[in-house]
Amino acid sequence: MNETSEMIIHTAEKIMEDICTKQMVDNAEDGSIPKKLWNTLVETGMLAIGIPEEEGGSDGGFSDALNVLQISGKYSAPISLGETLLANWILSDAGLPISDMPMTVITSLNGKIAFTEKTDGWMISGEAFDVPFARNSETIVVVGPSTKGQLVARINASNCHISKGKSLASEPRDQVSFKNSIVRKDAVSLVESFDEEKIHYSRALIRAVQMTGALENILNLTIAYSKERIQFGRSISRFQAIQQQIAILAGEVSAAKAITSLAIKAYEAGDGKDQIMMAKIRVGEAASVGVPIAHQVHGAIGFTEEHSLQHSTRRLWSWRDEYGNESYWAKRLGNKMLNLKSGGLWPYITASSNN
Repeated sequence: MNETSEMIIHTAEKIMEDICTKQMVDNAEDGSIPKKLWNTLVETGMLAIGIPEEEGGSDGGFSDALNVLQISGKYSAPISLGETLLANWILSDAGLPISDMPMTVITSLNGKIAFTEKTDGWMISGEAFDVPFARNSETIVVVGPSTKGQLVARINASNCHISKGKSLASEPRDQVSFKNSIVRKDAVSLVESFDEEKIHYSRALIRAVQMTGALENILNLTIAYSKERIQFGRSISRFQAIQQQIAILAGEVSAAKAITSLAIKAYEAGDGKDQIMMAKIRVGEAASVGVPIAHQVHGAIGFTEEHSLQHSTRRLWSWRDEYGNESYWAKRLGNKMLNLKSGGLWPYITASSNN
């Protein structure tokens, strides 16, 4: 990791630690928009990492942006940071202007989207479901099929009909309807590298790194609580059974960090689909083991609104299912392995781990 990457991580950690408090997360779940956090990220250029400076970005690589997202997951940041970063990557790739305002992304994988060419632009019709932070977005980036190939368009969110919904983590997951919305031709472009498939894998990686951050947080909270909670005259951290459970949790967090680091490195190199599948599977498994341990050690207090543990664990349960759960990706990965030539499994495994 170079000096610039270390500075980005340090800055992001400091911003989240100072601003993303439990009270702020609680307020966001009640409908408040955390403007101070967003504006601070804008001022520090965090929303345009991975985009060249000459295109209005902050330079850096995809890995820098994903490391910031991991930190945001650690602090349960209730903002569309991942969605906005992805939207800017898509817009930059398509030669369209990027933005530092909240954005989200819709593809035909979210629902049914159609582009129809008109004399004055493109008409977009259809609807999408479980769209993250649609109600809080100024711009919606839409990717879908047309007679000329896959297109990407910038749409003002005020021109869409948005029905509110929410995830288990009380994050906005909305239904968006397009009723023959007309978009100017200069706001539409042919997709370059960020087609719907790459967006799908990118979303899975974003959730995996956010989950890794949340897992790190529940480990820290569990260790701290075990030292504070006194039972039979001593902290429960001194009981062997508790130590064993925390050791298992720590192992799961380490495994999640290792596989997401591998996936980030492969994604930065230009592909990483196999590593992303592995990461979403393994991080989901880590959540299935780690969350029960964290709640068992905390006891009843961990389920209450007064304790911040539930912010992370509810997000882990929610993010685990988004953009493919373990079964979904295991089936894809398994089918790929079944199609390998005779003797090809070991070379495939070693090549995947060395990327």
